[in-house]
Amino acid sequence: MIQNIKSLFSQARIQNGTTFCLFIWFSCFLSSPYSIAQQIDTTIDRVKTDLKIKLPLLGSVKYRNANEIESSNWIIGCEGLDRDLTDYDQYKEYLNPLGIKVLRMQAGWAKTEKIRGVYDWSWLDHIINDATSKGFTIWLQTSYGNTLYPEGGGMTLGGGIPKSKEALLAYHKWVEALVSRYKNKVRDWEVWNEPNFGDNSENTPELMAEFNINNAKIIKKIQPNAKITGLSIGHFNYKYANDFFKYISKKRKMKLFDYMAYHDYVYNPDSNNLTVFELKALLQKYGPNVKLRQGENGAPSAFGAGRGALWDYDWTELSQAKWNLRRMLGNLGNDVECSIFSIIDLAYTTGPINKLNHKGIIKADETKKALGPKMAYYAMQNLTAIFDNSLQKLPGFSHTFNISGVNNSDFRYSMSNDRGITVGGYENKVSKKQLYAIWKNEYIPLNTNELSEVTFSFANCTIENPVYVDLLTGKVYDIPSKQWSKKGTIYTFKNIPIYDSPILIADKSLINSTNL
Repeated sequence: MIQNIKSLFSQARIQNGTTFCLFIWFSCFLSSPYSIAQQIDTTIDRVKTDLKIKLPLLGSVKYRNANEIESSNWIIGCEGLDRDLTDYDQYKEYLNPLGIKVLRMQAGWAKTEKIRGVYDWSWLDHIINDATSKGFTIWLQTSYGNTLYPEGGGMTLGGGIPKSKEALLAYHKWVEALVSRYKNKVRDWEVWNEPNFGDNSENTPELMAEFNINNAKIIKKIQPNAKITGLSIGHFNYKYANDFFKYISKKRKMKLFDYMAYHDYVYNPDSNNLTVFELKALLQKYGPNVKLRQGENGAPSAFGAGRGALWDYDWTELSQAKWNLRRMLGNLGNDVECSIFSIIDLAYTTGPINKLNHKGIIKADETKKALGPKMAYYAMQNLTAIFDNSLQKLPGFSHTFNISGVNNSDFRYSMSNDRGITVGGYENKVSKKQLYAIWKNEYIPLNTNELSEVTFSFANCTIENPVYVDLLTGKVYDIPSKQWSKKGTIYTFKNIPIYDSPILIADKSLINSTNL
């Protein structure tokens, strides 16, 4: 397309301003959403790694737009708009091709009310109207505080909640106005972000539980069918969560909430499975009908620079992409909705350290300009194209795998750490055709690709035409007949290459791919 436009310039005659008009048209084209879309690579080599899979290459996963997907387990973080850390218009055209329908955002009291009693909704109207008109669901958070009022809370993460009577009155008035304004476009709400983080030592579980209850009451009064998420704890703190749930349960207000969220930034995305199970069990004790939600998580793509959790590890775009894939499939296997932080790098241009937070799956510079997709963007496209509500987890399947002659036999589906390999099984709800997600889980994602060949056997398998899918690159390979066999309903796949990023053994019918 670009080459064709260039040829127009070479053929244009300088008559009646033709060349000038063409230049103006071309400039508009470059700044249009269409030109942004051109930065999304759809070729089979869109993700370049040193990975060598010695199987016949068939093609690559074809991404699906969010508006082509009914629903899925995925949420993408669009945080920071309330503090001008990102620019929605810079990345909005990347959202639909990513294949995720739910966007997490903060509403920004301080950005909306800069003069006491005067609300300027123009910035938020622009975002919500655009996103919802395109079919996205907004998960909107009623954070942060506002320094216009005494003890009005901080305007950033860790800044504290509003506490004085005057500030709380103003805050609740803003929440009422917020919900009233967007009740026909936003149904999914979140109360406060990481109340136990940073300098929030005064935010006791009981204080935050009461704060959550009061916000939920306001929202439900205006919008009875609202879905509300509470807690949103920063990193795991079992005692904090227990006291928080206990207080709400004692007040008999758990019915106000649909979800409780946790955030957990860990170097190995598979290392917190036991903690998640414990938190789910704790929530079930106090609120059997309330679901656990992964509200925020992600890995950087750069080493030793920037801001935010996990910054001090030797991350690259490769290890970031692996981390996101493993965390997403890990949460899916644990029946937990998964929000990835974030859609784009965040530019912190104020404060003692002015640096980028490199957790975005789109690269940005210090001016908040989008520079194009990272490896993680394409990897997540591959995952979202396959794992939607058409699949369901196999509740209990038996399988074995053999490494160096050691056998692992017959255990129920779980995010298991058995000798460092995760195996999860899924089936199409209609056709009952299956796929299996497999990866090494023992260590932090590497910046290299180290393959091992493993033999797997699956009982009650329904795969008729097996293919191998590398979710990182999206490449789809044939599994030759000499490498698989079946005996009754037990299928054995020999010498399957696996590494520390998820691969799939799948029935070909479940993979929409572009052919070579």
